[in-house]
Amino acid sequence: MRFAILGTGGMGAYFGGKLALAGHEVAFVARGQTLAALQSKGLKVESPDGDFELKTVRAGSDAAAIGAVDAVLYCVKLYDVAGSKALLASLLGPQTFVLTLQNGVEVVDMLAPEIERSRILPGSSYVSSNIVTPGLIRHVGAAGHIDFGELDGKLSPRAQSLIDAFAGTNVEARFKADINGSLWTKFVLVAGYSGVMALTRGSIGVVRACPETLHLLGEALSEAEAVAHAMGMNIPKDFSHSQVERAKELPFQLKPSLLEDLEHGRRMEVDWLAGGVVRLGARVGVPTPVNRVIHAALKPYANGT
Repeated sequence: MRFAILGTGGMGAYFGGKLALAGHEVAFVARGQTLAALQSKGLKVESPDGDFELKTVRAGSDAAAIGAVDAVLYCVKLYDVAGSKALLASLLGPQTFVLTLQNGVEVVDMLAPEIERSRILPGSSYVSSNIVTPGLIRHVGAAGHIDFGELDGKLSPRAQSLIDAFAGTNVEARFKADINGSLWTKFVLVAGYSGVMALTRGSIGVVRACPETLHLLGEALSEAEAVAHAMGMNIPKDFSHSQVERAKELPFQLKPSLLEDLEHGRRMEVDWLAGGVVRLGARVGVPTPVNRVIHAALKPYANGT
């Protein structure tokens, strides 16, 4: 298959590298130092599953020069969605589909109507990988997987083609008939964990060591779960409680990307995480005071320093 990776950060570069290693034709849309490194040195990935290097990769900043592909892995941060729509449109042919891999639950609505909803396969990534230096990616933890689905819930030929493409890697693409339930389950988790850890400037070990802060985590998760239920989403019963218990067993130094971004003065996705809980809660009449405070406290740093 012909893939374009739009958003060549840690996740996009890792998936693109895996697909290229499996024999697929992959083009990376990148900019700045990342683009320069890919064009001059290629892509290198360090991973517990085995390091690999692609000496030559196809990379450019002009999506129109890449042209239409079979599938786009849409990996930009949520704050870049509005500005990347024109680039995305340049990669679309008559049958091209777009796999969205953002945090949050609003990206389909953010892309439409400029990108037809019928093209979009919503998904989420369960892989941890980050840029070490431009052109060098470090993958940590388990091989991970992608959950994705069709908006109508049916396994389509194009969805099967994506499953088959990833079958050549050790990253499994899992089709979910109820993709909205799957996305909301992750959203509740990510919004709660990342919001509280960024608010406290502490890892999960710091959060759980203080009973008051662990209680705050439970409240943030419960609010997001209440919003999900009010919107008719199918997420596990007592999910927020189970995630508080899970926090007690996670590695002490675990940090979410939101906190990493805050610590490094980068832009943050807080408007679509805690801010998303607040916004969607207001839509369905669910109070979200904890997430409102988290959002307000982090908002001054949303654009980085």
